[in-house]
Amino acid sequence: MSIIEAVIIAVVEGLTEFLPVSSTGHMIITEHLLGTATTESEKSFVTLFTIAIQLGAILAVVVIYWRKFFDFSRWQFYAKLVVGVIPALVLGYFFSDAIDKWLFNPTVVAIAMLAGGFLLLVIDKVFRNPVIESDDQLSFGKAFIIGCWQVISMIPGVSRSAASIIGGMQQKLTRNLAAEFSFFLAVPTMFAATAYSLFIKEWPGDNGSIHKGIKLITGTRDNTIAFVAGNLVAFVVAILAIRFFINYLKVYGFKVFGIYRIVAGIILLVLILTGVISG
Repeated sequence: MSIIEAVIIAVVEGLTEFLPVSSTGHMIITEHLLGTATTESEKSFVTLFTIAIQLGAILAVVVIYWRKFFDFSRWQFYAKLVVGVIPALVLGYFFSDAIDKWLFNPTVVAIAMLAGGFLLLVIDKVFRNPVIESDDQLSFGKAFIIGCWQVISMIPGVSRSAASIIGGMQQKLTRNLAAEFSFFLAVPTMFAATAYSLFIKEWPGDNGSIHKGIKLITGTRDNTIAFVAGNLVAFVVAILAIRFFINYLKVYGFKVFGIYRIVAGIILLVLILTGVISG
């Protein structure tokens, strides 16, 4: 992977990770268009890279909301995040390999983009009259249910942000709080996914070899540079995207994101059917 390819994918990650449009889906499409990998080791590194650059996006959330993350007197805030991340940890541990094998393809992304788009068009009308305006009012049970919604995003194209925001609004959170709690929940969720991919999961290499993720990153100078640059770019872009999303959401809601997903899903299906992108 060249530094230019790494930066392009990182920009896509930073822009889409916290918007309800699916960062994984966009990165899968970007990878196919760039043609970043040919050998087995390169394919493994590209997949790992799209997960590992979430570290930069995680840091963006912590920096923006640092007062909440470092207010250690509010132990319940941390406890709710732990409760909310349990469903993703359990199901991710048992099914992540199967999902990587069977669902990481443009066709699944296109279908998920379309389905999620239609849902976002009506979400503001379906979930009305929110009553929870602060995470202090959020119960542990509701945090767990939102975490269960988040698990749906294990399907590429669904969007972790969209799933957890919809879950929050279904649990009577205001759309602003649902978005913010989605950001908070992303930190332990994405940290766990990244740590698992780097230090536990085994990735196929060339000639039947198997490597830990950290070995793939540090194995070559180009991979290490791509990893560092990708996280830095994802961090900066994610900060801008989060600030934009919260300000936009207060005024306009989710409709434009629903329209975008539908249009993007249709375009992707056309590209697949015409052979421009392999499904």
